[in-house]
Amino acid sequence: MEIGLVGKPNVGKSTFFSAATRLEVEMASYPFTTIDANKGVGYIRNRCPHQDLEVECEPNNAPCINGTRMIPVKIIDVAGLVPEAHKGKGLGNQFLDDLRQASTLIHIVDASGSTNSEGEPCGKGEHDPRADVEFLTKEIDHWLKGILERNWDKVSRKLEVVGGNVEHAVYEQLSGLGVSEAMVVLAVRSADIQESPKNWSGDDLYRLAKAIRMKAKPMLISANKADLAGDDLMDSLMTLGDDIVIPTSAEYELALRKASESDIVEYMPGEDNFKVLRDDISDMQKSALDKIESHMKRYGGLGVQQTLEKAIYELLDMIVVYPVENEHSYTDKDGRILPDAHLLPRGSTAEDLAYAVHTDIGKGFIRAIDSRTDRVIGRDHELKDGDVIKIVSK
Repeated sequence: MEIGLVGKPNVGKSTFFSAATRLEVEMASYPFTTIDANKGVGYIRNRCPHQDLEVECEPNNAPCINGTRMIPVKIIDVAGLVPEAHKGKGLGNQFLDDLRQASTLIHIVDASGSTNSEGEPCGKGEHDPRADVEFLTKEIDHWLKGILERNWDKVSRKLEVVGGNVEHAVYEQLSGLGVSEAMVVLAVRSADIQESPKNWSGDDLYRLAKAIRMKAKPMLISANKADLAGDDLMDSLMTLGDDIVIPTSAEYELALRKASESDIVEYMPGEDNFKVLRDDISDMQKSALDKIESHMKRYGGLGVQQTLEKAIYELLDMIVVYPVENEHSYTDKDGRILPDAHLLPRGSTAEDLAYAVHTDIGKGFIRAIDSRTDRVIGRDHELKDGDVIKIVSK
């Protein structure tokens, strides 16, 4: 599971990435600070089953903090994108190629309007951040269109002469992009394109690319620098059609996580409050914490954790399932209680979980047991968020 952080230069992508993963990356207020993609691991929250099962968990792949399981997800912060990147402007397609395996995208937007379309600093409110949302989706659409166009004349002629499935041909064109054939089928059906592939124009391919992007690379908006944005700009961003928009202050989040690591505050990422632990902080530190507290009260949090979780739980519609070896003690073969947590698409079955644990376990699937109810379930049983499941395999 990989989340791609996208946006023009100088909007705070690297600050967001550092806050989410706590990896130190190069950050500065000028374009193209990030050249090579930064990769790290962030976490999304899920209620740990140990609270219901009245046992003490022994996490392996997902830490448990006060009854909240922190599920790891990969995050990639790529170089900033400028208009006409698909034509080679700025860092060109390097940005886009770094996103090939991303399952979902978080578009970091400068909500304060203090960076122009190229990512250069300008006066606060001088640039309309809504324009950034439009240009970035178009760049990704043009990138996908460019991949579809490669050898398409040859592919479409072959389809015309010897026949074949057009959806499969499109799927093969997009191999390595994390696009499933099912996504392509849905995109072809929904796009307003001509029936015969040999007659597809550049506009047809663009409309198809857009439909594929919406299925394969769903995106939400992180309205970053919300602490600097005026009410008018924030209101205009929060009403962007069907887009999910989350007010975010990555700088505040990063500052609060650093303060937590230094035992200055007690803070759980994603919460809407924190507790100051020390009396010996400076006036400057106190003032900064007061500003953060005021912002949290206004927006119900700082946005970084909420953005990650909406991307996984809403855009991708994932659930968390806990496989175990012993359905009564909830342990693995090493005796660890509730050791692992797996992210699966909603609608996944017991057999899907078996394959997620290991291919051989999936191939040898016999049955499964719901540890919460001690009930035997079959391979087609649909799993729920928080299920604790034993797989019986050859």
